[in-house]
Amino acid sequence: MNEKRKSLFALHLSSLLFGGTGLFAKLIDLPVIDITAVRALIASAGLFILLKIAKQRIALDTPRDYAIMLVQGVLMGLHWVTFFYSIQISSVAVGIISLFTYPIITVFLEPLWRGQKPHLSDIICGTLVLFGIYLMVPEFSFDNTVTRGLCWGIFSAFMFSLRNVVQRNYLAAYRGDTSMMYQSFIAGIIGMIFITSAACSINAMTGLKLVVLALFFTAVPHSFFAGSLRYLKAKSASLISCLQPVYGTIYAFVILYEVPEIKTVIGGAVIMLSATVESYRA
Repeated sequence: MNEKRKSLFALHLSSLLFGGTGLFAKLIDLPVIDITAVRALIASAGLFILLKIAKQRIALDTPRDYAIMLVQGVLMGLHWVTFFYSIQISSVAVGIISLFTYPIITVFLEPLWRGQKPHLSDIICGTLVLFGIYLMVPEFSFDNTVTRGLCWGIFSAFMFSLRNVVQRNYLAAYRGDTSMMYQSFIAGIIGMIFITSAACSINAMTGLKLVVLALFFTAVPHSFFAGSLRYLKAKSASLISCLQPVYGTIYAFVILYEVPEIKTVIGGAVIMLSATVESYRA
């Protein structure tokens, strides 16, 4: 199996795990800044141990790379906080749907970053994804929590898209788990500055949920995703990962008993079609 095929497999596996991430915003009864800070530090520690066991090089090559990684950590932290906040004030469906405006952002951001114009095929796929997301959105009204959740989710999407483009263009030489270790650590340290007193009274069950979130739904999928950017374009990775809202909808149905509407199912089918097409093209 060549490196591009391995990257595609890792990308699809990361999407399966990412789909369950939003559930923890409802399952963990803590403010989003607390969840983000603890989650990030646990994920960073886990990745550090794995890198040491595998005897992988951890140090970065240049001071410039450390500076870029610092920016990446800030972007990652903002992405996590706003994504979870979007879900807490609305629902899992609204949060994950609004987050998946980021493929559209990436389709236009990456070519502009390089001084190029987006390809017509990318615009078509991106438009198809946007249409699928539109079908899945339950209601557009500025007087309810759905709209506020969408706005925070879209901001989270922009942070994630920008992080992916920077990763692809400046840090692609590093392993995905190495990049994720640094970014999680930075996001966690910054988050600790703003952490609330609620984090001091975490019980055993909440602690277990945080560990599961940090290791199996954060460190592993983010490492796979970041690693795939070494061999796939950020826009391709973004469109393929649009399977996540579908997985998230299934998880929410099974665990939180959120029954999707028919238009949610249709929108998910449109998104899956776009992701399949982009996988084939990649």
